[in-house]
Order: sequence, then structure tokens, then C-alpha cells
Amino acid sequence: MTTTKSHTAEKIGGTSMSRSKELLDTVLIGDRSEDALYNRILVVSAYAGVTDSLLEHKKTGEPGVYTLFAGAEGGWIWGDALNAAAERMQTHNATVFAADDSARQTADRFVRERIEGVRSCMIDLARLCSFGHFQLEHHLLTVREMLCSLGEAQSAFNTVLLLNLHGVNARLIDLTGWREGVQHDLDECIRRAFADVDLSRELPIVTGYAQCTEALMRSYDRGYSEVTLSRVAVVTQASEAIIHKEFHLSSADPRIVGTGAVRVIGATNYDVADQLSNMGMEAIHPRAAKSLRQAGIPLRVRNAFEPDHEGTLIRADLAAQSAQVEIVTGLKNVFAFEFYDQNMVGVKGYDAEILEALTRHKVWILSKTSNANTITHFLKGSMKAIKRVESDLSKAYPNAEITLRKVALISAIGRNIADPTILARAIDALAKAEIAPLGVHALVRKVDLQVIIEEADFELAVTSLHRELIETRQLAATDCVSPLNAAA
Repeated sequence: MTTTKSHTAEKIGGTSMSRSKELLDTVLIGDRSEDALYNRILVVSAYAGVTDSLLEHKKTGEPGVYTLFAGAEGGWIWGDALNAAAERMQTHNATVFAADDSARQTADRFVRERIEGVRSCMIDLARLCSFGHFQLEHHLLTVREMLCSLGEAQSAFNTVLLLNLHGVNARLIDLTGWREGVQHDLDECIRRAFADVDLSRELPIVTGYAQCTEALMRSYDRGYSEVTLSRVAVVTQASEAIIHKEFHLSSADPRIVGTGAVRVIGATNYDVADQLSNMGMEAIHPRAAKSLRQAGIPLRVRNAFEPDHEGTLIRADLAAQSAQVEIVTGLKNVFAFEFYDQNMVGVKGYDAEILEALTRHKVWILSKTSNANTITHFLKGSMKAIKRVESDLSKAYPNAEITLRKVALISAIGRNIADPTILARAIDALAKAEIAPLGVHALVRKVDLQVIIEEADFELAVTSLHRELIETRQLAATDCVSPLNAAA
């Protein structure tokens, strides 16, 4: 790899990728001079909705090609789903290249080649597994990896084609392993792909998915593109990693508290990013954050469509100048899984058995509390999976009482929230809103304050806590607010 100065490694999210024409005026080209176009590496996600159609819908669980193929009762219905996914991909092509029919045809040929190649593999695998010597479940992870690679390959190919049409020397870095016979670990894949890249003259467009020995889908599921970004940044020794989203990293969800109330977070640290990941607020995947933090590479989260705004800088060494809440966020559809057994007093092992069952059924643990005879986990996952956990534990501990309750969990997060008044103000704000907390977790390590409430109170609770812990404080100290913390 050749470069004459420091470079950045940047990722564009799927929703932003679906707005390719606007991206030309911001992230891709904008008002950059010819030299400023380069010394960047762009890692791209699949267009919005494409991976959902290839695997399953990320939020609703609606089956895609993979889910239908994995279900033996699905027969050949997965083929129809693959056709529908191909049509969706070609619709994106038509949007991106609406003004250039030749480019659209080139993009469609690329999609057809990849789709039909995958279809042939899946047909051959289905036939092979019709014999008792071969079991489909042994190959499903490979099928899942192969399918998810299609979306990133398309968006990367299209981005290169689009940039070339606008006079930019963009280059496709296809990490999907298409028709390659040998696998390497992720870092080696990146080193090989960038061996002859001249960053001062070329703009590499990298697929967010990479085929490697680590099996990214197995390890990181749908967070793989951020892991790819982090390793590209580390291996190529980037000066900064940047994630371009369709929104700012703000002090709360503007759809709940209002766009005029939220504040863009000017700077924070990786500790806060970890807490956000735990709450499902996608700043960055925790494994990706770990790679960047250990390498000493700062991460910037920017709004892809506000190129003049510096966004949020996340660094490992950034301590808070004063105790304050930076973000109020939360999750609905949380399950309080309460395990009560008086026989556990003084006995070890109960917690380990519960954790093992939750891990086995792939249930996400948000938080946990316990006392002498009760352990409560706050969980995010399907009711079906949690019921399986309940069934397993009921068999293992027949004398235990297990209860399941749907709640919401809100978290006030900051680099330092050790101000003793924060807890009191939070409780007072909820009381004024006539919200009675079901539970409060104020841990010794003061980086987050968690409140358990009824689901129906979620929006009001977020608004009330944001007003008291963030808006009120900043109104009282406007002369101390950085320009980066101005309203979005």
C-alpha cells in the first residue's frame, strides 16, 4: 500500500447508501479538490433492506432467503425469495443510475452473475443434503455468509462505477471471497487486498462483508461491517475511523424528545460507546470499538448529509471535565426474567446455570440484579427463545418460581455521572411526570443510571429525564457549551 500522508478509514451505513445521489454531494465527492478526494478508504454497507431480504428482517424477523432455505418445510420457496431479492437489488440499480442506462445494465449484469452463482450453489447443496450422509445444518453458516455478501458486493460495485462516471479514480476492494479457493484471517485478507493500492491516487471502495477464517456472521452477526471497518483502520494504520450515518449521535432520540431539544454530542469516549451498544443504540459494534481503542485510533460519527458538521469524536483517553449526563436512551420490549428460589441462599451455581441457558438460546442480557434468593435478568430477545430458557430452568430447578414481565429500560449515560444530585433529580423528574419506577440501578462505577418502568411510560420518561438531566443543565450553563454541542 502506498500513501503520501495520513488517511482515514470510513464506513457508510445502509440507509445512507440508499441515498447515493445525495452522497455524491457530501461523503463521496462534495466540494473536495482532486487531492482531497483521496487518502480515504470507504467501507460500504448493503443498500437498506437488501440484507433483510437475503437473510431475515433485522427487527421483525420476517423470513428472507436464508430463513426459508434453512427451514426444511420451505421446499423451493427460497428460490422465489431470491428472485424477489434480485428484483430489489435491480430497483436500487435503477435509482442509482437513472440517468445512465448503460451503467444500469452493467450493474444489473453484476447482480445477475452473483445471484445466479449463489442460486447454483444452494441448489447443489440442497440436492447433496437430500442424501442422509450430508446434513444441511452443517452448511447453513456458510450459506448465510454467502448470501449476506451479495448486498455489500452490489453497493461497493455500484459506488465504484458511480464515482468512475464522475471522474474519480475509485477502485473496488472485494473482500467477499467470490470464487476464491483459499481463506485467510481477516487481517491477512485486508493486507493482501491493499498490497498494491496507492491511496494518494486511488479511492478504495471496500465491501463491508469479508470472507475470512473468523466467519464474521457467526462472530458478529449483522455488525460485521463495523468490524471490517475497524480492522481496515488498524491494518492500514489510519489516523481516524469515521462512521457516516443518516443522523447525528445525539443526546436522545429526536423523534421522542423533539429535534429542538436534542444536542449533538461533540465528544465522548469508548466507555460511553460500550454502554450505547449494550442499549442497542448503534454507535459502533463493541468488538469494533475494542480494536480501535487498543490501536489508539479515534472514531468519529458523522451525519452523512451534513458535511460541514464535525459530528461526534470518540476517543479512549477523553475524560469528562465535570460530572454530567450526555445521553438518555432506552429500549422497549424488554423482558424482566425473575428467578426466585429460597434454596439458593448460600449455594453457588444458580447464576451460572441461568447464564448458560441464556447463552444457549442466544438471548441478549441488558442488565441484571440479585439478592439473597432472587436473580433478575433484563433481556432482549424473542418470546419463543426466552420461553425455552424458562422451560430449561424449570426442569433443572423444579422448586424455583420463574416470572416473566414485559417492561422498558431507560439509561442515562455519561463519562462521569458521579454528581450525587443526578439520581435524586432523575427520581424527582419521574415523580413530576407521575411515573413510578419499577426499579433503579445506580452502580458504584458512575457511567450509567438505569431505570425500569412500564412500557406505556417509555416516551414520557425519556422526555422527562432528558429535560431534567440534559436540557436544564445546559440552559443553566450555556457559556460552557461547546459549539459542537449545539442543537442538531
